[in-house]
Amino acid sequence: MGQQFNCGISESLIAKYAGIKLFRLHFDPDAIIFAYQKARELANRIGIEAPVPHLAGFAYPHVATLGCEIVFPFDSEPKPLPLLKSPQDIDKLSEPEDYLSAPLIQKKLGTLEKLLEKEPKAVKTIGHLYEGPVTTAVLLMGESFLTLPYDDPKRAHKLLQFCARSAVNYANVIRKRLDIPIETCPVSIPDDFAGMFPPKIFEEFVLPYWEIVYSGMQATERYLHSELLRVEHLPLLKKVRIDLYDPSADQYLTPEILQKHCPCKFTLLIKEWEIDSFSIRELENLYERYAKCKPEAISFWLCFLEHEQKIIALLGKARSMA
Repeated sequence: MGQQFNCGISESLIAKYAGIKLFRLHFDPDAIIFAYQKARELANRIGIEAPVPHLAGFAYPHVATLGCEIVFPFDSEPKPLPLLKSPQDIDKLSEPEDYLSAPLIQKKLGTLEKLLEKEPKAVKTIGHLYEGPVTTAVLLMGESFLTLPYDDPKRAHKLLQFCARSAVNYANVIRKRLDIPIETCPVSIPDDFAGMFPPKIFEEFVLPYWEIVYSGMQATERYLHSELLRVEHLPLLKKVRIDLYDPSADQYLTPEILQKHCPCKFTLLIKEWEIDSFSIRELENLYERYAKCKPEAISFWLCFLEHEQKIIALLGKARSMA
């Protein structure tokens, strides 16, 4: 079997190509439809399947339901503001009576409803179901959470358990609201901040909370996205039965390290800075190097119009090795 690959167009470029601000892809159904009509032109030009209209990628619905304020800049990614001011605030946390009552969630649901009326084939989502437990804890408390396992391990465990269990509960509520079946399925956890914990405490403060999410979501296969793991973390993935690991832009794990040490299948990403800096020949050589390490798939994205010819060349190389 040949090397699998994925190629797409970034949302920031979809907005820019349509001449609109990224903010409108979160809340304006007409802008979303127009932008994805324009994106179809671009997809046809480089020779990939056209992206399906959807609300702009949004990682924070779960923490928004818990009370986090989310700031939406006009032309960049949303930013959540921490909810917890001190470790003692963890003791006051409780799940909302109605996960969907938060004003931002109501606004997102309203936007989605209008989008589906205008474009029934649009993706039925308002954003990620959740971030991983450690990342959610950092979103709720800020970076000070990263020292809490050392300073107050009992409260660290309490917050992580809250993050994991509320993530599953929110996921079930939103899936029911969107008429998405709640059933056994492959489950992915994105938990970039998990790698901030060294292996000696990773097993205590990360793995049990991943298990809560995978089990609660009835995972038939377990996928993980985490960008800060080191080689010393990789053997621990086996303990929580990860089937597929996505290191994305992890700066510590080379393809060769993953091939040698990763206990499960893995994916690789040709990063935006590599596409910007490398020549076409260098990118083709990079793709061949990645493919020799036998990843499950290699991904690359068109993020800037000036990279169009490089992406076309990468697609040619990918298809020749597929």
